[in-house]
Amino acid sequence: QVQLVESGGGLVQAGDSLRLSCAASGRTFSSYDMGWFRQAPGKEREFVAAISGSGARAYYADSVKGRFTISRENAKNTMYLQMNSLKPEDTALYYCAADRTNSGRYYSTLKYGYWGQGTQVTVSS
Repeated sequence: QVQLVESGGGLVQAGDSLRLSCAASGRTFSSYDMGWFRQAPGKEREFVAAISGSGARAYYADSVKGRFTISRENAKNTMYLQMNSLKPEDTALYYCAADRTNSGRYYSTLKYGYWGQGTQVTVSS
């Protein structure tokens, strides 16, 4: 079992950058596929980015491709989301998620069995 804690959210202006972190407990972090999702008020939770256990493969939603970068440091049990050129439509509660089965569709919430509590990102225009 793994516990996830997000940090790094905040209030920024359009065009600014933020880096989110997701700290995981446990000794087998490198075995987990990891993902970032977000949920805006009144909307469904949506996929943002995902990364394989080794970090060799990364996937992005079209809406963030070229602006966001997902990465991980397995020695520190931490995953990151570097967000550049932020837009007001990026405003949401951002969640990190973990999958131990290494199966399923990386963009689906159903793949991930473990979730953090979320960190709020607000981008003003």
